[in-house]
Amino acid sequence: MTSLKRAPGDDPAASSLSSKTYVRSLRNGKVQKIVREIYLRQDIPCSSKLCSPCLAIAPRDSHNKVPPFVLSDSPAATPKFPNGHYLLPDTNAFLSAMDLFEVETAFRDVVVLQTVLEEVKNRSLPLYHRLVSLTKNEDKRFFVFFNDFRLETYVTWEQGETINDRNDRAIRKAVEWYGIHLNQAVQKRKNVKPPTVVMLSDDRDNLRKAEAEGLTTVSLPGYVSELENANELLDMVNEGREQRGAITGQGKLVYPEYYSLSKMLTGIKAGTLHQGIFNVSPYNYLEGSVQVAEFERPLLVIGRENSNRSVSGDVVVVEVLPKDQWKAPSSQIIEEEAFNRNENADVEEDEAVVTEQERRALQEDVKRMHGKSKEGRPQPTARVVGVIKRNWRQYVGHIDRDSVKSSAKRGRVQQTVFLIPMDKKIPKIRVKTRQAGELLGKRVLVTIDSWDRETRYPFGHFVRSLGELESKGAETEALLLEFDVQYRPFPKTVLDCLPAEGHSWKVPENMEDPGWRGRRDLRDLLVASIDPPGCVDIDDALHARKLPNGNYEVGVHIADVSHFVKPNNAMDKEASMRGTTVYLVDKRIDMLPTLLGTDLCSLKPYVERYAFSVIWEVTPDADIVTADFTKSVIRSREAFSYEQAQTRINDQSQQDELTAGLRALLMLSKKLRQKRMDAGALNLASPEVKVQTESETSDPVDVQTKQQLDTNSLVEEFMLLANISVASKNYDAFPQTALLRRHAAPPKTNFEELQNQLKVKRGMELRTESSKALADSLDTCVDPVNPFFNTLIRIMATRCMMSAEYFCSGTQSYPEFRHYGLASEIYTHFTSPIRRYADLVAHRQLAAAIEYEHLDSSLLSKAKLEAACKNINVRHRNAQMAGRASVEYYVGQALKGHVVDEEGFVMKVFLNGFVVFVPRFGIESLIRLRDLAAPEPQASYDAENYVLTVRGSREATVELFQKVRVRISDEQEESTGKRKVKLVLL
Repeated sequence: MTSLKRAPGDDPAASSLSSKTYVRSLRNGKVQKIVREIYLRQDIPCSSKLCSPCLAIAPRDSHNKVPPFVLSDSPAATPKFPNGHYLLPDTNAFLSAMDLFEVETAFRDVVVLQTVLEEVKNRSLPLYHRLVSLTKNEDKRFFVFFNDFRLETYVTWEQGETINDRNDRAIRKAVEWYGIHLNQAVQKRKNVKPPTVVMLSDDRDNLRKAEAEGLTTVSLPGYVSELENANELLDMVNEGREQRGAITGQGKLVYPEYYSLSKMLTGIKAGTLHQGIFNVSPYNYLEGSVQVAEFERPLLVIGRENSNRSVSGDVVVVEVLPKDQWKAPSSQIIEEEAFNRNENADVEEDEAVVTEQERRALQEDVKRMHGKSKEGRPQPTARVVGVIKRNWRQYVGHIDRDSVKSSAKRGRVQQTVFLIPMDKKIPKIRVKTRQAGELLGKRVLVTIDSWDRETRYPFGHFVRSLGELESKGAETEALLLEFDVQYRPFPKTVLDCLPAEGHSWKVPENMEDPGWRGRRDLRDLLVASIDPPGCVDIDDALHARKLPNGNYEVGVHIADVSHFVKPNNAMDKEASMRGTTVYLVDKRIDMLPTLLGTDLCSLKPYVERYAFSVIWEVTPDADIVTADFTKSVIRSREAFSYEQAQTRINDQSQQDELTAGLRALLMLSKKLRQKRMDAGALNLASPEVKVQTESETSDPVDVQTKQQLDTNSLVEEFMLLANISVASKNYDAFPQTALLRRHAAPPKTNFEELQNQLKVKRGMELRTESSKALADSLDTCVDPVNPFFNTLIRIMATRCMMSAEYFCSGTQSYPEFRHYGLASEIYTHFTSPIRRYADLVAHRQLAAAIEYEHLDSSLLSKAKLEAACKNINVRHRNAQMAGRASVEYYVGQALKGHVVDEEGFVMKVFLNGFVVFVPRFGIESLIRLRDLAAPEPQASYDAENYVLTVRGSREATVELFQKVRVRISDEQEESTGKRKVKLVLL
């Protein structure tokens, strides 16, 4: 039974019993009706500070207090509503204009009806979360009114009525009641007039019915046009299909119709259709792929018509094409900006979905291919027949200057323009705007609203301007938005969860204090931390000391974040949503408030801190004798950087106990590493550089390759050991709900291209039957003349791997737990709880496993834990990509105005260009044939031997793995507006 909780002392007469019919959608496309009893009450307050009757009868909390009323007693007045007004939006208003409601300068005193909130949740979970967030923003004054539980606003389902019609009627009923109720509330008060209750909608039918019932209604555009900054705000309104239809002027269908949901589900079940995620090639905007379980290789989706309005990341359903239409992946670079310039955004071009130029480009592959390598063999192709789930989000880009009419550059005339997204895998987006002139040269945020069959490009609406292209603030915010990093300040509800003592908080001196319960006093241990220079959020510290029996006691001590962040409070929910701390070149977007991350939890030297310790007895050969887990109190003796710790170890004049402990840790770490390598752990590589910035302005001054010291490996080995030990302990205690991390073995097909390249170009064999075989064969990929060759191959091998992911143990069988890259049977993350939410969960599970405290019920639910894992996986990947994008931006800025000659290596060859990797800057960039000379020189591509022969004033050959010398400069990329590194072959 669904009911609103009654407060003690509630008058039973104030409620009555009724029933409510819910509708649930089933997977087969049918709906199921569920009837539940509900209490209908008359004491649910309107929450207006003008209403003293509601204040008198409102239910009280456990402290016998009425929760504060939300709606202002002096709401905003407008020419239409001189006495002020409250807004009651319908569902469509929120679905089509959530960006508008989030504007700080408008849309206050809003009543969010329970009916609307539930409907938004059913239609779009991301929008629902944004709406819930608005209801928690005290400045905005959004109030959730439980209209389906209030006797006067409850409506029964009428015979033959649709869900939508019933909900619209419930909304109109609530609008009517609010108006009458507020009139009655203020009628006896002198000089007080009730605010107007306004129903806000962009649903024509609902507006028409509301007007007929005598309600005050207004459309979204009508309401916004009365506000300040109306031009800017009107751009944020998602226009309906009727308004958009005027743009194309053709009515011609250019894309195939999608299959019905029932037809798609039937086809998937029968095996004639397949479901997967659509991905666009970074080198060819006309080529996508979908990985499905039934095929070893991804299904290729070639051309606009076959991709059928899919956007990269959409969950799509595809149909495999006949075998005579199977093709090889493209061997050329095809970029949209080179093909579709100067298109008129206001008029659909009078041509098919694929332009003649695009068709010729697709045919070029066949005509210019010489030889047949493995990568040139045909593979299955498919066409998209429907979209199960859109991955549309907010996109950052810039307005295409060529799509802006010269007259609009000066005035406020509405016109349709193209937005070119920063992400090259996203198509151009049509946007209507009255600010075209002002938005030129700026980073702009937009949302995709729809993609109709009649138009080659999707429609969207303007959200806001981020600032000038290339300005540090705009570019940093752009990459945070692109990768969905939650960067808003922590709300007050989160900060209220922090210790009241603030920075004055200390570990209690009295060991009888409850904070010492179950903790071991390890303050006498010579503990130290080793981190990158300038690290302030210190998660981990270590110690080692020799035991009388000749073995070593080794301890890894991790910040006890779970002491401060309790399950399900506001801070825990915020950390769960953020998932991880994001590290950019010039800033850090924290998962936890600074007070915890850089002070109270951080294992700073010379102060006592709570920790969670893993302590082993280890033989001199690095065999584990015992493992012990305990909550503890430590006092770190020193915070070393990697360089400082290495210097201390190497300095033979240092013979103190702390240094002896560091040397023991280093000796043991080398033996642990060798054991991992012998077991088949992979030593992979990624292009890592460090951008040196000016301390005050954060402007980049230099780019350096990161140096790996022995102390880097020292820390890594003991963190890996701690993670493995904790994973085993937690799994033993919670076999169905341990949070673990797995790394699946990659399919053999992932390595086919690299295997063939090494065989053809170097006569080398890359074996992939196990991680051990791969690790051993990678060791043999050595070029005595070129030391970097092995690193290059390891970078390329890394890209053939699957992504590691968090999972709930009860959702996989034990063999699937394995971490392929580490050659470990079981693994989790435990050692970085300040910056990763997964580690915080592992801490809570370990605390329960050692019976320090009870485990919260949310961590005993397989479904809840799996949902948390999905979010953490997404946040983790996004944080990595945001970090790389930040480095890429700063490398571009560091090179601005400079010209540098450097060595590079050819990583990929196409028939109209090649990709060069430059180790010095950790960058890779395309060099197109058209970049070499004008007009573009003729070339032939030997795909079997990966050799491109360029014919110009003199003939030149470019081949895979070749060392080349390039001139590096910078340029502002026309297509994305980003400042990128430009390479020229010398």
